[in-house]
Amino acid sequence: MYTLHYAPGAASQLVHVALLECGAPYRLERVDLEGGQQHGTAYRALNPHGHVPTLIVDGRPQHECAALAMLLAERHPDAALAPAPGTAERADYLELMLYLANSVQPAFRHWFYPQEAGGDPEAVKTAAAARIESAWQHLATRLASAGPWLLGRSFSLVDPYATMLMRWSRHLPRPAPAFAPLAELAARVTARPAWRRAAEIEGLPAWP
Repeated sequence: MYTLHYAPGAASQLVHVALLECGAPYRLERVDLEGGQQHGTAYRALNPHGHVPTLIVDGRPQHECAALAMLLAERHPDAALAPAPGTAERADYLELMLYLANSVQPAFRHWFYPQEAGGDPEAVKTAAAARIESAWQHLATRLASAGPWLLGRSFSLVDPYATMLMRWSRHLPRPAPAFAPLAELAARVTARPAWRRAAEIEGLPAWP
């Protein structure tokens, strides 16, 4: 049994979807971000960074949404959420998961919390939006040539990860669905039972 400490629509959504895709037993503990629960002593004992998600795995708290999703894919190989080690698709999977984690998700952090980066907040947001739009163009080009999934013929964790980030872009100057291949990917991912169930549980409105 896993325990996922989450907040609706936050980075924990990827882990929630992965748990459902795996069919693994789990329970949820909601973290009140607006109330500052993530900064409290009890939660900081689980996650010293004060972020969500935290996933309790075999009694131990683990962190970072991409790492947690990849761990679940490894622990539940029958769910086929990642290509087999040693394959060409595995190399692409690792590249894209880390691209989303290291390049795209941090740009959203700057968009949502520009004061953390220092300097003029509007300039920080403008630069972040440009980085995010560049990522959409990169992913859209990949989908147009590989499709229907980011790894080609097979669904993987890369797809809900990208879709979660695309959902975050809905208030940006140019949201992800403005790129037709990304709109099509989002429609495919959000139609999957795991995504729909996670969104229902977390009380998220329909998107896109």
